[in-house]
Amino acid sequence: MNVLTVDIGGTNIKFLASAESEARRFPSGREMTPRAMVSGVRKMTRDWKYDRISIGYPGPVFRGRAITEPANLGSGWVGYDFAAAFDRPVRMINDAAMQALGSYKGGAMLFLGLGTGLGTAMIVDGVIEPMELAHLRFRKHTYEDYVGQRGLDKFGKRKWRKLVEEVVADLRRALEPTDIVLGGGNSRNLKKLPRGCRLGDNANAFIGGFRLWQRERKRGR
Repeated sequence: MNVLTVDIGGTNIKFLASAESEARRFPSGREMTPRAMVSGVRKMTRDWKYDRISIGYPGPVFRGRAITEPANLGSGWVGYDFAAAFDRPVRMINDAAMQALGSYKGGAMLFLGLGTGLGTAMIVDGVIEPMELAHLRFRKHTYEDYVGQRGLDKFGKRKWRKLVEEVVADLRRALEPTDIVLGGGNSRNLKKLPRGCRLGDNANAFIGGFRLWQRERKRGR
C-alpha cells in the first residue's frame, strides 16, 4: 500500500508518498481553494505511485471531513469531496493531530505546533484527540495571538520565547502530559526548549499520514 500524505499549511502545501524519499511543495496562502490544492498536488505527483491519501487539514475535522473553513486559506473546503477529486480513498485529520501521530512515542503526549497559528493535539495511550486550544483566552487575547506568527512578529523572538514558556507551563498544569512535543516551523526559533519538552519535526506529519492508514489496517478497515 502506497500512501500519499498531504500537509496543508497556511504558507505551503507539502506532500510525500511512502515510496518516495523527498517531499515536494508549492505555495498556498489566503487564495488557496481545495480545487487548486488538488490540481497542484495531482500535477506534481504524476510520476509517483500511490493508492491511498492522508490529508492534514488546518482546522477542525469530524468523521474525516472539514467542519469549518480554514483561517489562513481560501474558501470551499467544507463539504469538498477529496476522494472524488483525487479518485482514491482519502482520510482527513487535523494537521496538528497528524504531526502528533508521527511524533508519538507512548504515554500521554501533548503536541503544540508553533506555526502560522498554534496547532494542538493530545495522544493518550494511542488515542488521538485533536484540540482547539489556540483560541482559548490568554492574557488579553488568545494563545494563538501570542505564540503564533502574529505574536512572533509583534513581540520579537526574545519575548516570544518567554511567552512560549508561559503557554507550555499553563497547558502542562491543565493537561498533565507525560511528554510535550514542540513542532511547527517556528519551533526552530527556540534557543532553549521549555522544561519537559522535546523538539518535533515537520517531516513527522508525513509519518503521521502513513501511520493513519496503518492504524486503520490493524483495525481491519
